[in-house]
Amino acid sequence: MPYPNIKRKMITFQNIDIESPALNQRLAKEWIEEFVASYGKKIGELYYLFCSDEYLLDFNQKRMNHDFYTDIVTFPLNDCEEYLSGEFYISIDRIKDNAEQMGKPFKDEFHRVLAHGVLHLIGFKDKTDEDAATMRAQEEKCLAMRRNEF
Repeated sequence: MPYPNIKRKMITFQNIDIESPALNQRLAKEWIEEFVASYGKKIGELYYLFCSDEYLLDFNQKRMNHDFYTDIVTFPLNDCEEYLSGEFYISIDRIKDNAEQMGKPFKDEFHRVLAHGVLHLIGFKDKTDEDAATMRAQEEKCLAMRRNEF
């Protein structure tokens, strides 16, 4: 069932308590739109909110009752199957640390996390080892769709 209040797709990037990471927003939006379409979905409203480890830890403790660092927290904003809408709170500190620990460039890990949140909205989980392996494969599929550096 289409949602009549979803008039257009919207993807925004904002910083909360840190400087925004270098990002060509136009190219990032094109990439997100492309991989979302590959799953037969449409974009409603996607809000990427960049923050520090400490901000997201505090947020995680207060809102989720979790006492650990994480790179992303995803909140769906609707229950529509066709249109994806959500908020993504992303710790840039955690992404930097994870990239360093894995020996990967920051931008690759950053892009992986951008896709990860959307994949949660699509329905992919990562709590079990099997689900996490499926999520990683889907992240790699999305990353392979990048045509331009952003």
